[in-house]
Amino acid sequence: MSVELKIKTLARQYAEEFTQVRRHLHAHPELSYQEHATSAFLQQKLQSYGIPFTIKATTGIVGIIEGRNPQSRVIALRGDMDALPIKEENNVPYRSQNEGVMHACGHDVHTTCLLGAAKILNELKNEWEGTVKLIFQPGEEKNPGGASIMIAEGVLENPKPQGIFGLHVHPGLDAGLLSFRKGRVMASADEIYITIRSKGGHAAAPHLTADTILIASQLIVSLQQIISRNNNPLSPSVLSICSFQGGHTTNVIPSEVKLMGTFRAMDEEWRFKAHELIRKQTIGLVEAMGAEVDLHIDIGYPTVDNDPELTEKGWSLAKSYMGEGNVQETEMRMGAEDFGYYTQVIPGCFFRLGVRNEARGIVHNVHTPRFDVDENAIETGMGIMAYLGAAAQ
Repeated sequence: MSVELKIKTLARQYAEEFTQVRRHLHAHPELSYQEHATSAFLQQKLQSYGIPFTIKATTGIVGIIEGRNPQSRVIALRGDMDALPIKEENNVPYRSQNEGVMHACGHDVHTTCLLGAAKILNELKNEWEGTVKLIFQPGEEKNPGGASIMIAEGVLENPKPQGIFGLHVHPGLDAGLLSFRKGRVMASADEIYITIRSKGGHAAAPHLTADTILIASQLIVSLQQIISRNNNPLSPSVLSICSFQGGHTTNVIPSEVKLMGTFRAMDEEWRFKAHELIRKQTIGLVEAMGAEVDLHIDIGYPTVDNDPELTEKGWSLAKSYMGEGNVQETEMRMGAEDFGYYTQVIPGCFFRLGVRNEARGIVHNVHTPRFDVDENAIETGMGIMAYLGAAAQ
């Protein structure tokens, strides 16, 4: 029996066990950098499998499985494990027991698939060559991103992987399907904070002050020109101001207005050029209209840039494992993922796991209180992760 068939057999055999693992994780979500109980649970599981591991970034775990000839190659598999500050609205037996915290982005599934792959790979370690590094990562949902912390603490060294794979649930893709894309697949994400100040004044005498509301309004419209007139229209980019805070009554020009938003790009060179344009436009316009301004751009996650060769290999293996008709090309998305930090250091492949089941009403998007998954996807996810770990060269 081939290693591929053995992995499929074990994935099917362990599907119910890891469905229960996923339900446990879903019922006990923890916020970014607070995944202490989750980490303890995973450590206990790895110990029971006989898989050695170390701790990084306080709650992160790095496991090592050595196959035959362990120094011949090293492949990393990554799963993130933090949840979101969302109150769950699903009426299911595994509903979140932590009020106001929910696995609304599928990280419970990612962690479960990686843990299931770990058990399979460890049981079959005499059937494949090389070393697989298991990265259970905290803090994907919050800057600076757990990936950046784990990289700084040496997760990609000793041994250094030749490539890294990560999966993410896709609520628009039916369970039983996977999707891949070469090159840029997810955007960078930076946060923008602007505070406009003047002395304020009476609404009937705007000439005696700088009108912070008007200035902020003009700035919002003006900033959109940075995208539409400076960026290459063939390179996706978006600037959204999502919060406008200022004023409290009908006849007072406020002394302060605060704006918050996000800037996203698929091109790293344009990303940082745009930062400078945003600074120049903001300071110039506000000061020209007679007010003062504080601007802070919080640098977030970089673009996720899938390595063409590694992605082609993973795509090909997925077709072999799943059948060609069950593997699609995924779309480019302006959402962000700190997996991009890994792809800046080593070849990476970030792919999608279908979790949708319209007949059962499992159709809600990530980051919403009704998000859920078709748990049949767990067998697919842990199986393909195991196969990529065993077969990617």
